[in-house]
Amino acid sequence: MNTNQLKKFAQDARRKLLQQVGSRMELVLSTDSAELREKAVALNNLKEAIQNSSKEQVIDKVAYTWFNRLMALRFMDANEYQPTGIKMVTPKDGFTLPEILEDARQGQIPDELPVNKEHIYDLLDGKTPSSNAQNEVYKELLIGACNQLNSIFPFLFEKIDDYTELLLPDDLTSEFSIVHDFMEGMQQEDCKDVEIIGWLYQFYISERKDELINAKKRYKADEIAPVTQLFTPKWMYNIWWITPWGNCGKKPGQILLLPMG
Repeated sequence: MNTNQLKKFAQDARRKLLQQVGSRMELVLSTDSAELREKAVALNNLKEAIQNSSKEQVIDKVAYTWFNRLMALRFMDANEYQPTGIKMVTPKDGFTLPEILEDARQGQIPDELPVNKEHIYDLLDGKTPSSNAQNEVYKELLIGACNQLNSIFPFLFEKIDDYTELLLPDDLTSEFSIVHDFMEGMQQEDCKDVEIIGWLYQFYISERKDELINAKKRYKADEIAPVTQLFTPKWMYNIWWITPWGNCGKKPGQILLLPMG
């Protein structure tokens, strides 16, 4: 596993998501459209979240949420763990768009995916006007996939029915999109090792961690995790320690195996 490559990917992805989620936030807060009026509850929840914390904290939370979900979806694709059997962010061999989107273009959407099929097909057929129908369709499919996985992995895929959906980056299908970055950054070979998830988490928070440590200040509650959490690779569980104490169910000086995490 090339951890240097993973570190660069995770840090670049974090910066990109922070920028794109921030831009999306400014757009939804300053725009009056029929689409946003239909999502008045989510918009009000966003405003309330900002009031209770700050724009920066909401952006940081949503950026990590989408990083986490896209990372999990790419990992599941690579290992053929998707319940539908269809890859959500990964293309078929010889294609460039995610398999779920290519299938939708061919009129095939899994019945278990909680999406409005009629609306999707109307977008693809041009019956419903859109500045970027393909991107809009994929956004609906991606959100539908996350909501479907909520019943299987509720701790990871919380149901998306709030401002997290509103702040999903606009570009999801071009070669410059964050989705494409996950395809390039999480190589198939690396995804065969579950440790990739731990490494990516550590690398994602590494710049924030360095920033907080260098600030040399008392940390706020929401800053403690980035400073203190550290991924423990499997090999560290095989380190043997000799303890001089007899309070761990072992005799003084006896070898004791301790996990370093």
